[in-house]
Amino acid sequence: MDFNAMSVITLLIGLVVGVGGAIALTFLLGNNAGRKAEKLLNDAKKEADKHKRDSLLELKEESFKLKQENEKEIKERKAEIASSEERLLQREKSLDKREEMLQNRDNLLEQKDNNLSALQKQVQEKESKMDELLKEEMEKLETIAKFSREKAHDLIMKRVEAEMDTEINEFIKEKEAEAKLEVDNKAKSYLVNAMEKYSNDVTNIQTVSTISLPNDEMKGRLIGREGRNIRTIESVTGVDLIIDDTPEAIVISSFDPYRREIAKQAIETLIKDGRIHPTRIEEIYEKTCKDMNVRVTEIGRDAVYQLGLSKMDPALVNYVGKLNFRTSYGQNALQHSIEVANLAGLMAAELGENVQLAKRAGLLHDIGKSIDFEIEGSHVDIGVDIAKKYHEDEVVINSIASHHGDTEQTSIISCLVQIADTMSAARPGARNDSMENYVKRLEQLEGIGNSFEGVDKSYAMQAGREIRVIVKPDKIDDLTSYKMAREIKEKIEAEMQYPGTIKITVIRETRAQEEAK
Repeated sequence: MDFNAMSVITLLIGLVVGVGGAIALTFLLGNNAGRKAEKLLNDAKKEADKHKRDSLLELKEESFKLKQENEKEIKERKAEIASSEERLLQREKSLDKREEMLQNRDNLLEQKDNNLSALQKQVQEKESKMDELLKEEMEKLETIAKFSREKAHDLIMKRVEAEMDTEINEFIKEKEAEAKLEVDNKAKSYLVNAMEKYSNDVTNIQTVSTISLPNDEMKGRLIGREGRNIRTIESVTGVDLIIDDTPEAIVISSFDPYRREIAKQAIETLIKDGRIHPTRIEEIYEKTCKDMNVRVTEIGRDAVYQLGLSKMDPALVNYVGKLNFRTSYGQNALQHSIEVANLAGLMAAELGENVQLAKRAGLLHDIGKSIDFEIEGSHVDIGVDIAKKYHEDEVVINSIASHHGDTEQTSIISCLVQIADTMSAARPGARNDSMENYVKRLEQLEGIGNSFEGVDKSYAMQAGREIRVIVKPDKIDDLTSYKMAREIKEKIEAEMQYPGTIKITVIRETRAQEEAK
Protein backbone atom coordinates (compact mmCIF):
# COMPACT_ATOMS: atom_id res chain seq x y z
CA MET A 1 0.00 0.00 0.00
CA ASP A 2 2.75 2.34 1.00
CA PHE A 3 4.51 1.51 -2.15
CA ASN A 4 1.44 2.25 -4.14
CA ALA A 5 0.80 5.41 -2.23
CA MET A 6 4.33 6.49 -2.80
CA SER A 7 4.01 5.69 -6.42
CA VAL A 8 0.83 7.68 -6.67
CA ILE A 9 2.34 10.55 -4.79
CA THR A 10 5.44 10.39 -6.96
CA LEU A 11 3.26 10.34 -10.04
CA LEU A 12 1.28 13.30 -8.86
CA ILE A 13 4.41 15.21 -7.99
CA GLY A 14 5.80 14.39 -11.50
CA LEU A 15 2.63 15.52 -13.06
CA VAL A 16 2.65 18.76 -11.08
CA VAL A 17 6.28 19.38 -11.91
CA GLY A 18 5.73 18.54 -15.60
CA VAL A 19 2.72 20.77 -15.81
CA GLY A 20 4.52 23.61 -14.10
CA GLY A 21 7.51 23.25 -16.34
CA ALA A 22 5.34 23.26 -19.38
CA ILE A 23 3.56 26.32 -18.15
CA ALA A 24 6.83 28.07 -17.44
CA LEU A 25 8.22 27.11 -20.84
CA THR A 26 5.10 28.32 -22.55
CA PHE A 27 5.26 31.61 -20.74
CA LEU A 28 8.88 32.12 -21.70
CA LEU A 29 8.20 31.33 -25.39
CA GLY A 30 5.19 33.68 -25.49
CA ASN A 31 7.26 36.59 -24.25
CA ASN A 32 9.83 36.06 -27.00
CA ALA A 33 7.13 35.86 -29.76
CA GLY A 34 5.50 39.05 -28.51
CA ARG A 35 8.74 40.91 -28.68
CA LYS A 36 9.37 39.62 -32.23
CA ALA A 37 5.86 40.52 -33.31
CA GLU A 38 6.17 43.99 -31.84
CA LYS A 39 9.44 44.45 -33.66
CA LEU A 40 7.90 43.32 -36.91
CA LEU A 41 5.01 45.72 -36.40
CA ASN A 42 7.38 48.58 -35.74
CA ASP A 43 9.42 47.76 -38.82
CA ALA A 44 6.27 47.52 -40.98
CA LYS A 45 5.04 50.79 -39.59
CA LYS A 46 8.31 52.50 -40.41
CA GLU A 47 8.27 51.03 -43.94
CA ALA A 48 4.67 52.16 -44.44
CA ASP A 49 5.54 55.67 -43.30
CA LYS A 50 8.44 55.72 -45.75
CA HIS A 51 6.25 54.55 -48.63
CA LYS A 52 3.64 57.10 -47.65
CA ARG A 53 6.18 59.92 -47.70
CA ASP A 54 7.50 58.75 -51.09
CA SER A 55 3.99 58.54 -52.55
CA LEU A 56 3.14 61.98 -51.28
CA LEU A 57 6.27 63.37 -52.90
CA GLU A 58 5.44 61.69 -56.21
CA LEU A 59 1.87 62.98 -56.05
CA LYS A 60 3.09 66.48 -55.33
CA GLU A 61 5.51 66.33 -58.29
CA GLU A 62 2.83 64.93 -60.64
CA SER A 63 0.33 67.52 -59.53
CA PHE A 64 2.94 70.27 -60.07
CA LYS A 65 3.62 69.03 -63.61
CA LEU A 66 -0.09 68.84 -64.42
CA LYS A 67 -0.56 72.32 -63.06
CA GLN A 68 2.25 73.65 -65.27
CA GLU A 69 0.84 71.89 -68.37
CA ASN A 70 -2.66 73.22 -67.67
CA GLU A 71 -1.33 76.74 -67.22
CA LYS A 72 0.59 76.44 -70.52
CA GLU A 73 -2.48 75.15 -72.39
CA ILE A 74 -4.62 77.91 -70.88
CA LYS A 75 -2.09 80.51 -72.04
CA GLU A 76 -2.11 79.05 -75.60
CA ARG A 77 -5.90 79.00 -75.65
CA LYS A 78 -6.02 82.56 -74.46
CA ALA A 79 -3.57 83.55 -77.23
CA GLU A 80 -5.70 81.80 -79.89
CA ILE A 81 -8.85 83.41 -78.56
CA ALA A 82 -7.20 86.80 -78.62
CA SER A 83 -6.04 86.21 -82.23
CA SER A 84 -9.54 85.08 -83.28
CA GLU A 85 -11.09 88.09 -81.62
CA GLU A 86 -8.68 90.34 -83.48
CA ARG A 87 -9.54 88.70 -86.84
CA LEU A 88 -13.25 88.97 -86.08
CA LEU A 89 -12.84 92.62 -85.27
CA GLN A 90 -11.03 93.22 -88.56
CA ARG A 91 -13.72 91.32 -90.48
CA GLU A 92 -16.44 93.28 -88.76
CA LYS A 93 -14.66 96.49 -89.73
CA SER A 94 -14.37 95.37 -93.38
CA LEU A 95 -18.04 94.31 -93.41
CA ASP A 96 -19.01 97.65 -91.96
CA LYS A 97 -17.04 99.40 -94.71
CA ARG A 98 -18.61 97.22 -97.41
CA GLU A 99 -22.06 97.80 -96.00
CA GLU A 100 -21.41 101.50 -96.02
CA MET A 101 -20.25 101.34 -99.68
CA LEU A 102 -23.32 99.32 -100.66
CA GLN A 103 -25.54 101.75 -98.87
CA ASN A 104 -23.91 104.62 -100.75
CA ARG A 105 -24.34 102.74 -104.04
CA ASP A 106 -27.97 102.04 -103.27
CA ASN A 107 -28.47 105.70 -102.55
CA LEU A 108 -26.84 106.66 -105.86
CA LEU A 109 -28.91 104.09 -107.78
CA GLU A 110 -32.05 105.26 -106.09
CA GLN A 111 -31.19 108.82 -106.98
CA LYS A 112 -30.52 107.85 -110.63
CA ASP A 113 -33.76 105.87 -110.71
CA ASN A 114 -35.63 108.89 -109.46
CA ASN A 115 -33.94 111.05 -112.09
CA LEU A 116 -34.77 108.56 -114.85
CA SER A 117 -38.36 108.32 -113.69
CA ALA A 118 -38.62 112.07 -113.79
CA LEU A 119 -37.06 112.21 -117.28
CA GLN A 120 -39.33 109.40 -118.49
CA LYS A 121 -42.33 111.23 -117.16
CA GLN A 122 -41.25 114.38 -118.96
CA VAL A 123 -40.71 112.42 -122.22
CA GLN A 124 -44.11 110.78 -121.90
CA GLU A 125 -45.71 114.12 -121.33
CA LYS A 126 -43.97 115.53 -124.41
CA GLU A 127 -44.95 112.49 -126.50
CA SER A 128 -48.56 112.78 -125.40
CA LYS A 129 -48.50 116.47 -126.33
CA MET A 130 -46.97 115.62 -129.73
CA ASP A 131 -49.60 112.93 -130.31
CA GLU A 132 -52.32 115.39 -129.46
CA LEU A 133 -50.82 118.00 -131.81
CA LEU A 134 -50.45 115.46 -134.63
CA LYS A 135 -54.00 114.25 -134.08
CA GLU A 136 -55.28 117.81 -134.21
CA GLU A 137 -53.30 118.47 -137.40
CA MET A 138 -54.62 115.27 -139.03
CA GLU A 139 -58.17 116.16 -138.06
CA LYS A 140 -57.73 119.63 -139.56
CA LEU A 141 -56.27 118.11 -142.76
CA GLU A 142 -59.10 115.55 -142.99
CA THR A 143 -61.64 118.34 -142.42
CA ILE A 144 -60.06 120.46 -145.14
CA ALA A 145 -59.69 117.53 -147.59
CA LYS A 146 -63.01 115.92 -146.61
CA PHE A 147 -61.23 112.52 -146.85
CA SER A 148 -60.01 110.20 -144.05
CA ARG A 149 -56.40 109.11 -143.81
CA GLU A 150 -57.22 105.40 -144.15
CA LYS A 151 -59.31 105.92 -147.27
CA ALA A 152 -56.62 108.08 -148.86
CA HIS A 153 -53.95 105.50 -148.11
CA ASP A 154 -55.97 102.60 -149.53
CA LEU A 155 -56.91 104.55 -152.66
CA ILE A 156 -53.32 105.59 -153.38
CA MET A 157 -51.97 102.07 -152.82
CA LYS A 158 -54.56 100.54 -155.14
CA ARG A 159 -53.82 103.06 -157.91
CA VAL A 160 -50.05 102.62 -157.56
CA GLU A 161 -50.33 98.83 -157.52
CA ALA A 162 -52.55 98.73 -160.62
CA GLU A 163 -50.48 101.24 -162.58
CA MET A 164 -47.06 99.92 -161.61
CA ASP A 165 -47.95 96.25 -162.19
CA THR A 166 -48.88 96.87 -165.82
CA GLU A 167 -45.94 99.22 -166.39
CA ILE A 168 -43.46 96.82 -164.84
CA ASN A 169 -44.70 93.89 -166.93
CA GLU A 170 -44.56 95.97 -170.13
CA PHE A 171 -41.09 97.25 -169.20
CA ILE A 172 -39.80 93.72 -168.65
CA LYS A 173 -41.26 92.58 -171.95
CA GLU A 174 -39.64 95.50 -173.82
CA LYS A 175 -36.26 94.95 -172.17
CA GLU A 176 -36.32 91.27 -173.00
CA ALA A 177 -37.12 92.08 -176.62
CA GLU A 178 -34.13 94.43 -176.70
CA ALA A 179 -31.95 91.80 -175.05
CA LYS A 180 -32.75 89.27 -177.77
CA LEU A 181 -30.89 91.51 -180.25
CA GLU A 182 -27.66 90.87 -178.37
CA VAL A 183 -28.38 87.28 -177.41
CA ASP A 184 -25.77 85.70 -179.72
CA ASN A 185 -22.81 87.66 -178.36
CA LYS A 186 -23.94 87.24 -174.76
CA ALA A 187 -24.63 83.55 -175.26
CA LYS A 188 -21.07 83.00 -176.50
CA SER A 189 -19.72 84.91 -173.53
CA TYR A 190 -21.86 82.93 -171.08
CA LEU A 191 -20.82 79.61 -172.63
CA VAL A 192 -17.13 80.45 -172.41
CA ASN A 193 -17.53 81.62 -168.82
CA ALA A 194 -19.44 78.44 -167.89
CA MET A 195 -16.82 76.19 -169.54
CA GLU A 196 -14.06 77.94 -167.60
CA LYS A 197 -15.80 77.44 -164.23
CA TYR A 198 -17.52 74.10 -164.72
CA SER A 199 -16.23 70.57 -165.31
CA ASN A 200 -18.71 67.86 -166.23
CA ASP A 201 -16.58 64.72 -165.83
CA VAL A 202 -18.41 63.53 -162.74
CA THR A 203 -21.74 65.05 -163.81
CA ASN A 204 -21.85 63.03 -167.02
CA ILE A 205 -21.51 59.85 -165.02
CA GLN A 206 -24.09 60.84 -162.44
CA THR A 207 -26.73 62.85 -164.27
CA VAL A 208 -27.03 61.55 -167.86
CA SER A 209 -28.19 58.35 -169.55
CA THR A 210 -27.65 57.36 -173.17
CA ILE A 211 -30.25 55.58 -175.30
CA SER A 212 -29.28 53.76 -178.50
CA LEU A 213 -31.55 54.29 -181.49
CA PRO A 214 -32.19 51.78 -184.28
CA ASN A 215 -31.55 54.50 -186.87
CA ASP A 216 -31.19 58.27 -187.23
CA GLU A 217 -34.75 58.53 -188.54
CA MET A 218 -35.95 57.77 -185.02
CA LYS A 219 -34.42 61.06 -183.83
CA GLY A 220 -36.77 62.97 -186.10
CA ARG A 221 -39.74 60.96 -184.88
CA LEU A 222 -38.82 61.65 -181.25
CA ILE A 223 -38.55 65.37 -182.01
CA GLY A 224 -41.90 65.37 -183.83
CA ARG A 225 -43.51 68.03 -185.96
CA GLU A 226 -42.27 71.44 -184.82
CA GLY A 227 -40.74 69.72 -181.78
CA ARG A 228 -44.05 68.80 -180.16
CA ASN A 229 -42.98 65.24 -179.21
CA ILE A 230 -39.74 66.25 -177.51
CA ARG A 231 -41.52 69.09 -175.69
CA THR A 232 -44.14 66.66 -174.41
CA ILE A 233 -41.48 64.18 -173.26
CA GLU A 234 -39.56 66.88 -171.42
CA SER A 235 -42.75 68.32 -169.94
CA VAL A 236 -44.19 65.08 -168.51
CA THR A 237 -40.90 63.48 -167.42
CA GLY A 238 -39.04 66.57 -166.20
CA VAL A 239 -35.79 65.63 -167.97
CA ASP A 240 -33.78 67.29 -170.72
CA LEU A 241 -33.30 65.40 -174.00
CA ILE A 242 -30.01 66.21 -175.73
CA ILE A 243 -30.15 65.29 -179.42
CA ASP A 244 -26.81 66.13 -181.00
CA ASP A 245 -24.75 64.86 -183.93
CA THR A 246 -23.97 61.54 -182.24
CA PRO A 247 -25.27 58.87 -184.66
CA GLU A 248 -28.08 56.60 -183.47
CA ALA A 249 -28.04 57.89 -179.86
CA ILE A 250 -29.73 60.47 -177.65
CA VAL A 251 -28.82 61.62 -174.13
CA ILE A 252 -31.20 62.06 -171.18
CA SER A 253 -30.01 64.64 -168.65
CA SER A 254 -31.46 65.07 -165.13
CA PHE A 255 -30.00 65.38 -161.65
CA ASP A 256 -32.75 63.06 -160.29
CA PRO A 257 -31.82 59.40 -161.05
CA TYR A 258 -35.39 58.20 -160.44
CA ARG A 259 -36.86 60.72 -162.89
CA ARG A 260 -34.09 59.93 -165.41
CA GLU A 261 -34.72 56.18 -165.19
CA ILE A 262 -38.46 56.65 -165.77
CA ALA A 263 -37.74 58.79 -168.84
CA LYS A 264 -35.28 56.20 -170.17
CA GLN A 265 -37.74 53.32 -169.80
CA ALA A 266 -40.56 55.37 -171.35
CA ILE A 267 -38.47 56.42 -174.39
CA GLU A 268 -37.21 52.87 -174.95
CA THR A 269 -40.83 51.64 -174.84
CA LEU A 270 -41.87 54.33 -177.34
CA ILE A 271 -39.04 53.34 -179.68
CA LYS A 272 -40.13 49.67 -179.56
CA ASP A 273 -43.80 50.58 -179.95
CA GLY A 274 -43.14 52.91 -182.88
CA ARG A 275 -46.20 55.10 -182.19
CA ILE A 276 -44.81 58.43 -181.00
CA HIS A 277 -47.20 61.32 -180.44
CA PRO A 278 -48.15 63.43 -177.39
CA THR A 279 -51.10 61.30 -176.27
CA ARG A 280 -49.12 58.05 -176.59
CA ILE A 281 -46.19 59.63 -174.75
CA GLU A 282 -48.42 60.47 -171.78
CA GLU A 283 -49.91 56.96 -171.75
CA ILE A 284 -46.49 55.29 -171.85
CA TYR A 285 -45.22 57.64 -169.14
CA GLU A 286 -48.08 56.73 -166.78
CA LYS A 287 -47.57 53.00 -167.44
CA THR A 288 -43.81 53.34 -166.90
CA CYS A 289 -44.40 55.12 -163.60
CA LYS A 290 -46.51 52.18 -162.41
CA ASP A 291 -43.90 49.67 -163.61
CA MET A 292 -41.14 51.63 -161.92
CA ASN A 293 -43.10 51.61 -158.70
CA VAL A 294 -43.24 47.80 -158.87
CA ARG A 295 -39.52 47.66 -159.65
CA VAL A 296 -38.74 49.98 -156.74
CA THR A 297 -40.71 47.72 -154.40
CA GLU A 298 -38.76 44.69 -155.65
CA ILE A 299 -35.45 46.50 -155.06
CA GLY A 300 -36.54 47.35 -151.53
CA ARG A 301 -37.72 43.78 -150.89
CA ASP A 302 -34.34 42.42 -152.10
CA ALA A 303 -32.51 44.75 -149.69
CA VAL A 304 -34.69 43.65 -146.76
CA TYR A 305 -34.21 39.98 -147.70
CA GLN A 306 -30.47 40.44 -148.11
CA LEU A 307 -30.21 41.73 -144.54
CA GLY A 308 -32.50 39.01 -143.19
CA LEU A 309 -34.90 41.45 -141.55
CA SER A 310 -38.35 40.57 -140.28
CA LYS A 311 -41.68 41.71 -141.73
CA MET A 312 -41.77 45.32 -142.93
CA ASP A 313 -44.70 47.41 -144.16
CA PRO A 314 -44.93 47.32 -148.03
CA ALA A 315 -45.01 51.13 -148.23
CA LEU A 316 -41.85 51.30 -146.14
CA VAL A 317 -40.23 48.70 -148.42
CA ASN A 318 -41.09 50.98 -151.36
CA TYR A 319 -39.31 53.88 -149.63
CA VAL A 320 -36.25 51.64 -149.16
CA GLY A 321 -36.28 50.82 -152.88
CA LYS A 322 -36.41 54.52 -153.79
CA LEU A 323 -33.10 55.00 -152.00
CA ASN A 324 -31.51 53.14 -154.94
CA PHE A 325 -32.24 56.23 -157.06
CA ARG A 326 -30.79 58.74 -154.58
CA THR A 327 -27.18 59.70 -154.01
CA SER A 328 -25.38 61.39 -151.15
CA TYR A 329 -22.10 63.03 -152.12
CA GLY A 330 -22.04 60.69 -155.13
CA GLN A 331 -22.63 57.58 -152.97
CA ASN A 332 -25.69 55.44 -153.73
CA ALA A 333 -28.07 55.93 -150.78
CA LEU A 334 -29.38 52.34 -150.76
CA GLN A 335 -25.91 50.78 -150.91
CA HIS A 336 -24.82 53.16 -148.16
CA SER A 337 -27.82 52.16 -146.01
CA ILE A 338 -27.16 48.42 -146.53
CA GLU A 339 -23.51 48.98 -145.65
CA VAL A 340 -24.48 50.85 -142.48
CA ALA A 341 -26.94 48.08 -141.55
CA ASN A 342 -24.27 45.37 -141.92
CA LEU A 343 -21.68 47.36 -139.94
CA ALA A 344 -24.18 48.15 -137.18
CA GLY A 345 -25.24 44.47 -137.04
CA LEU A 346 -21.64 43.27 -136.73
CA MET A 347 -20.89 45.72 -133.92
CA ALA A 348 -24.15 44.84 -132.17
CA ALA A 349 -23.24 41.14 -132.29
CA GLU A 350 -19.85 41.87 -130.69
CA LEU A 351 -21.53 43.86 -127.90
CA GLY A 352 -24.35 41.38 -127.30
CA GLU A 353 -27.07 43.77 -128.54
CA ASN A 354 -30.09 43.01 -130.74
CA VAL A 355 -28.54 42.35 -134.17
CA GLN A 356 -31.85 42.45 -136.08
CA LEU A 357 -32.86 45.75 -134.50
CA ALA A 358 -29.42 47.25 -135.23
CA LYS A 359 -29.65 46.21 -138.90
CA ARG A 360 -33.18 47.60 -139.16
CA ALA A 361 -32.09 50.94 -137.68
CA GLY A 362 -29.06 51.05 -140.01
CA LEU A 363 -31.17 50.35 -143.12
CA LEU A 364 -33.76 53.01 -142.24
CA HIS A 365 -31.45 55.72 -140.86
CA ASP A 366 -31.52 57.67 -144.18
CA ILE A 367 -35.07 56.69 -145.24
CA GLY A 368 -36.05 60.38 -145.35
CA LYS A 369 -33.79 60.86 -148.40
CA SER A 370 -36.20 58.76 -150.48
CA ILE A 371 -38.74 61.64 -150.58
CA ASP A 372 -36.83 64.68 -149.27
CA PHE A 373 -37.04 66.29 -152.73
CA GLU A 374 -40.84 65.92 -152.73
CA ILE A 375 -41.72 67.56 -149.39
CA GLU A 376 -40.25 70.27 -147.18
CA GLY A 377 -37.90 69.45 -144.32
CA SER A 378 -34.56 67.76 -143.69
CA HIS A 379 -34.18 64.05 -144.38
CA VAL A 380 -33.81 63.46 -140.61
CA ASP A 381 -37.20 65.00 -139.77
CA ILE A 382 -38.86 63.30 -142.74
CA GLY A 383 -37.33 59.94 -141.76
CA VAL A 384 -38.60 60.27 -138.17
CA ASP A 385 -42.12 61.02 -139.45
CA ILE A 386 -42.03 57.99 -141.77
CA ALA A 387 -40.80 55.68 -138.98
CA LYS A 388 -43.53 56.91 -136.62
CA LYS A 389 -46.18 56.54 -139.34
CA TYR A 390 -45.32 52.85 -139.83
CA HIS A 391 -44.95 52.16 -136.08
CA GLU A 392 -41.25 51.38 -136.01
CA ASP A 393 -39.48 50.64 -132.73
CA GLU A 394 -38.45 53.62 -130.55
CA VAL A 395 -34.81 52.56 -130.94
CA VAL A 396 -35.13 52.83 -134.74
CA ILE A 397 -36.81 56.25 -134.46
CA ASN A 398 -34.09 57.53 -132.13
CA SER A 399 -31.37 56.15 -134.45
CA ILE A 400 -32.86 58.11 -137.37
CA ALA A 401 -33.20 61.30 -135.30
CA SER A 402 -29.73 61.15 -133.74
CA HIS A 403 -27.42 59.83 -136.50
CA HIS A 404 -26.29 63.40 -137.29
CA GLY A 405 -26.09 64.45 -133.61
CA ASP A 406 -29.24 66.60 -133.73
CA THR A 407 -30.95 64.59 -130.96
CA GLU A 408 -29.64 62.90 -127.82
CA GLN A 409 -29.04 59.17 -128.26
CA THR A 410 -31.08 56.95 -125.93
CA SER A 411 -29.66 53.51 -126.75
CA ILE A 412 -26.42 51.75 -127.66
CA ILE A 413 -27.86 50.84 -131.08
CA SER A 414 -28.33 54.54 -131.89
CA CYS A 415 -24.62 55.08 -131.17
CA LEU A 416 -23.70 52.07 -133.33
CA VAL A 417 -25.76 53.42 -136.26
CA GLN A 418 -24.02 56.80 -136.03
CA ILE A 419 -20.60 55.11 -135.94
CA ALA A 420 -21.49 52.86 -138.90
CA ASP A 421 -22.80 55.86 -140.86
CA THR A 422 -19.51 57.69 -140.32
CA MET A 423 -17.47 54.62 -141.27
CA SER A 424 -19.42 54.05 -144.49
CA ALA A 425 -19.19 57.70 -145.53
CA ALA A 426 -15.52 58.16 -144.56
CA ARG A 427 -14.03 55.19 -146.37
CA PRO A 428 -11.80 56.14 -149.36
CA GLY A 429 -13.74 56.73 -152.55
CA ALA A 430 -17.17 56.54 -150.92
CA ARG A 431 -18.29 60.09 -151.52
CA ASN A 432 -17.77 63.07 -153.80
CA ASP A 433 -18.34 66.51 -152.28
CA SER A 434 -18.71 68.37 -155.57
CA MET A 435 -21.39 65.98 -156.83
CA GLU A 436 -23.51 66.42 -153.70
CA ASN A 437 -23.24 70.20 -153.88
CA TYR A 438 -24.23 70.04 -157.54
CA VAL A 439 -27.35 67.94 -156.82
CA LYS A 440 -28.33 70.20 -153.92
CA ARG A 441 -28.01 73.22 -156.20
CA LEU A 442 -30.38 71.64 -158.74
CA GLU A 443 -32.86 70.74 -156.00
CA GLN A 444 -32.67 74.29 -154.66
CA LEU A 445 -33.23 75.63 -158.17
CA GLU A 446 -36.42 73.60 -158.60
CA GLY A 447 -37.52 74.55 -155.08
CA ILE A 448 -37.27 78.25 -155.94
CA GLY A 449 -39.40 77.71 -159.05
CA ASN A 450 -42.07 75.78 -157.12
CA SER A 451 -42.22 78.42 -154.36
CA PHE A 452 -44.19 80.89 -156.52
CA GLU A 453 -47.96 80.89 -156.51
CA GLY A 454 -49.59 79.58 -159.67
CA VAL A 455 -46.67 77.27 -160.61
CA ASP A 456 -47.64 73.75 -161.68
CA LYS A 457 -44.18 72.17 -162.16
CA SER A 458 -40.54 73.25 -162.23
CA TYR A 459 -37.69 71.35 -163.90
CA ALA A 460 -33.95 72.09 -163.77
CA MET A 461 -32.44 71.48 -167.22
CA GLN A 462 -29.05 71.57 -168.94
CA ALA A 463 -27.14 70.49 -165.81
CA GLY A 464 -28.56 73.41 -163.84
CA ARG A 465 -27.97 76.07 -166.48
CA GLU A 466 -31.71 76.37 -167.21
CA ILE A 467 -34.95 76.11 -165.25
CA ARG A 468 -38.31 75.64 -166.96
CA VAL A 469 -41.35 76.70 -164.95
CA ILE A 470 -44.76 75.48 -166.13
CA VAL A 471 -47.54 77.70 -164.77
CA LYS A 472 -51.28 77.18 -164.48
CA PRO A 473 -52.87 79.12 -167.36
CA ASP A 474 -56.07 79.87 -165.44
CA LYS A 475 -54.11 81.68 -162.68
CA ILE A 476 -51.18 83.30 -164.54
CA ASP A 477 -51.63 85.49 -167.63
CA ASP A 478 -49.00 86.35 -170.23
CA LEU A 479 -47.86 89.64 -168.65
CA THR A 480 -47.64 88.08 -165.19
CA SER A 481 -45.48 85.27 -166.59
CA TYR A 482 -42.87 87.91 -167.59
CA LYS A 483 -43.02 89.35 -164.10
CA MET A 484 -42.66 85.89 -162.56
CA ALA A 485 -39.58 85.14 -164.67
CA ARG A 486 -38.02 88.37 -163.40
CA GLU A 487 -38.87 87.54 -159.78
CA ILE A 488 -37.45 84.02 -160.10
CA LYS A 489 -34.25 85.49 -161.54
CA GLU A 490 -33.91 87.91 -158.63
CA LYS A 491 -34.57 85.17 -156.06
CA ILE A 492 -31.98 82.87 -157.67
CA GLU A 493 -29.38 85.65 -157.65
CA ALA A 494 -30.12 86.44 -153.99
CA GLU A 495 -30.24 82.89 -152.58
CA MET A 496 -27.98 80.70 -154.73
CA GLN A 497 -24.31 80.40 -155.62
CA TYR A 498 -23.64 78.97 -159.07
CA PRO A 499 -21.06 79.13 -161.88
CA GLY A 500 -21.93 80.92 -165.11
CA THR A 501 -25.56 81.87 -165.78
CA ILE A 502 -29.00 80.28 -165.39
CA LYS A 503 -31.74 80.67 -167.99
CA ILE A 504 -35.30 81.02 -166.64
CA THR A 505 -38.14 79.95 -168.95
CA VAL A 506 -41.75 80.39 -167.83
CA ILE A 507 -44.14 78.28 -169.96
CA ARG A 508 -47.86 79.03 -170.13
CA GLU A 509 -49.84 76.51 -172.15
CA THR A 510 -53.62 76.22 -172.53
CA ARG A 511 -55.16 72.86 -173.40
CA ALA A 512 -58.76 72.17 -174.37
CA GLN A 513 -59.58 68.49 -173.88
CA GLU A 514 -62.81 66.52 -174.21
CA GLU A 515 -63.64 62.83 -174.26
CA ALA A 516 -66.20 61.39 -176.69
CA LYS A 517 -68.34 58.60 -175.27
